Amino acid sequence: NQGRWREAEQLEVQVMETRKRVLGDEHPDALISMNNLAFTLKGQVIYDKAIPLLEKCCQLRLRVLRQEHPHTISSLEALQAWRVENVSLKPAQKSLSF
Repeated sequence: NQGRWREAEQLEVQVMETRKRVLGDEHPDALISMNNLAFTLKGQVIYDKAIPLLEKCCQLRLRVLRQEHPHTISSLEALQAWRVENVSLKPAQKSLSF
């Protein structure tokens, strides 16, 4: 909320890696960290990293938590919205390169 995206990103990478190492790649808490990092990347408009990370998170959440879980549902909904946003941004990005 303070606009300190880079600092948040660095901390979230550390948290995610620690949780994956200690709890395992598919532990629900590790998936929360992955989801949070994806949102921070999206907040920086780094869609080329945010979308693949959220896709991986969705795949893991579908396998571990199943489709009915609220975390899975919210991640899938966000992923769909981000894909639409990313497509709508691409023409604007191209026009800026002229």
